Amino acid sequence: MTAIHRSAIVPYSAHEMFELVADIPSYPKFLPWCGGARIISAQGDEVVAAIDIAYSGVHRTFSTRNLLQRDKMMEIRLLEGPFSFLQGFWQFKALDEHSSKISLDLEFEVANRIVSLALTPVFSNIANQLVDRFHRRAVELHGSEA
Repeated sequence: MTAIHRSAIVPYSAHEMFELVADIPSYPKFLPWCGGARIISAQGDEVVAAIDIAYSGVHRTFSTRNLLQRDKMMEIRLLEGPFSFLQGFWQFKALDEHSSKISLDLEFEVANRIVSLALTPVFSNIANQLVDRFHRRAVELHGSEA
């Protein structure tokens, strides 16, 4: 099993960062590995989404159930895809009204050993860049850091 933990203190509110992560259909606009992202269903604080990975010759789709705690957390759980296990948490902690700490904790394991040889390093690379990519997106949408 592969475990990823990344965090950053950013000059954007927990609300702004949560909204970026929760805007799943926008992922292809700023995540270079994302070939597509769509909401399958949304009811209350639960969103089911599918994401297409298209990176370094690897093309795979997976779907997750995402439980949202507005401006605080997004819990991610695998529904379907090339993983035998995938779960994680985005956490958003307000430091003051204009800054926050964002954290991503993700664990995954690819189901098929042969597919794992290609997908594990690709997905590890993707996951390790996510916090930085969302920070860059915040700069793009909300202006540069002070």
